[in-house]
Amino acid sequence: MPRLREIPRAEVSDEKILFFYDRLFGPDKDPAVDHGTIHATPGDWWTVFATSPAVFKHAVRGFSLYRNAKLDPLLRELGQGRAGYARGSQFVFSQHCKQMRSLGMSESKIAALPAWQVSDEFTELERAVLAYADSLVYDGGRTSDGVFAVLQKHLSDEEIMELTYITCMYDMHATICRALKLEFDDRPELIEEVMVPEGVAVADLSADLSGE
Repeated sequence: MPRLREIPRAEVSDEKILFFYDRLFGPDKDPAVDHGTIHATPGDWWTVFATSPAVFKHAVRGFSLYRNAKLDPLLRELGQGRAGYARGSQFVFSQHCKQMRSLGMSESKIAALPAWQVSDEFTELERAVLAYADSLVYDGGRTSDGVFAVLQKHLSDEEIMELTYITCMYDMHATICRALKLEFDDRPELIEEVMVPEGVAVADLSADLSGE
């Protein structure tokens, strides 16, 4: 379950939040109790973000911004989907794979996203977009001149600005979803100590591996 409390319908007075509760869950549902959006997601992103109406409305305005961008939607989704994968957010990656599919991207391209670096599925520009997304997420914005030159060969300054902002926005959303355990990122921690079985003596491993 999410790490923050979900806000039930009865406690919501903000019309903007109620609009999305109605639109995504249905007017007769309390989404904090009766989970499940029309998009087949749990929906707790919405009920947790409703904790702060100001944050909720700021995030929703961000969605409106990118949907009105001049950037090709498929390039936008490549950046968003790769940001989700690179940040390790199952929710962001999964949702934007679905969006790419709805925009007509081939199944072979979607399947190649995790290992795009060794795939022949992508065009020169698409590879540059994916490399740029990796630079933004993995390298904190450190981007080679070669990658940027390909972006500038194909895109206007305005489109590159949109790509940069939208990809970074979804790096943020991926991070938030993981931190608060929202949606498909409500998963157990994978990294933990594997204990020595009971009854097995624990030796000094450094000594055992020294060869002395």
